[in-house]
Amino acid sequence: MAMAAALVVVPLGLLFLLSGLIVNLIQATIYITIRPFSKSLFRRINRVVAELLWLQLIWLVDWWAGVKVQLYADSKTYELMGKEHALVICNHKSDIDWLVGWILSQRSGCLGSTLAVMKKSSKFLPVIGWSMWFTEYLFLERSWAKDENILTLGLQHLKDFPRPFWLALFVEGTRFTPAKLIAAQEYAASQGLPIPRNVLIPRTKGFVSAVSIMRPFVPAIYDVTVAIPSDQPPPTMLRILKGQSSVVYVHMKRHAMTDLPETDEGVAQWCKDIFVAKDALLDRYQSEGTFGIEQRQIGRPMKSLLVVAFWFSLLSYATFRFFKWTELLSTWKGVALTTAALLMVTMIMHIFIRFSQSEHSTTARAARNRARKE
Repeated sequence: MAMAAALVVVPLGLLFLLSGLIVNLIQATIYITIRPFSKSLFRRINRVVAELLWLQLIWLVDWWAGVKVQLYADSKTYELMGKEHALVICNHKSDIDWLVGWILSQRSGCLGSTLAVMKKSSKFLPVIGWSMWFTEYLFLERSWAKDENILTLGLQHLKDFPRPFWLALFVEGTRFTPAKLIAAQEYAASQGLPIPRNVLIPRTKGFVSAVSIMRPFVPAIYDVTVAIPSDQPPPTMLRILKGQSSVVYVHMKRHAMTDLPETDEGVAQWCKDIFVAKDALLDRYQSEGTFGIEQRQIGRPMKSLLVVAFWFSLLSYATFRFFKWTELLSTWKGVALTTAALLMVTMIMHIFIRFSQSEHSTTARAARNRARKE
């Protein structure tokens, strides 16, 4: 990490990590003391507590970097956003796709929760991974033999979720890169399938299982398509931390769960057809610069700004009192300990940034092998 970037990352990272540890501690406390007696009450309280962490990431996108997230949706989809349970399927285009649901839910005034199916290693990330675990994200190993039971149990536990939620499922199984696209095109050509140009071939087993379990209590599937303008740099966590803006276009289309086929084979084919249509939609966007549907105006809510101001004020005062009380910076040993702590923060933030980067996700060879198994 370059020195200039570190000068920005360290103070923001310190704010995020310290406040995040406090959030994790509160989550652990209510998990132990409240959840055994009332899972519904725990979930309601945890949603508010978790927002004290997640809204900081939204602040980074909205207010610090000024990333422009532009939503395109028909009137029915827009009216129901945040008012119902939904299974969200999205192409995995950028490094912040996992944040898009939170951003859209906050900007549209959603009162519910945004969850996601993540890779297992995510839950071991300090602060953010632990918060995901308490918030009931699902963590998979990307091996259907191991993941089938985890997915089934996790989805069944959402039946009595007290507020509307969006569950994001990235059915491509990995982030989009040119190398992975080539692997997907080779596989499609060998199997006589439509050759993808802008998306990868979806893995349908998890989607079929999710639909089968969620039909009784989830009324809709939100088909989300993310596009990045060719003349704009793609959003990355490092760019966001450095305050560099980007533009993300999001097309959202609601499908009623009752409109899906009844058989597993039909649901799998429906998912594949959706991604063929998504590919064509991205072609249209690239050629015409539009999705051919109304753009919805969504502002930047003040809530994230207020949360960051709260944490900054609280932790600045606490840090000042701590150093004054301990006189830590008055000795070489204290300076050394403080320096070591800052280096640790830098290292943790570096791990967080690498986690979010698509170039460090699954290799093209692994993607090709997985597609063949599917």
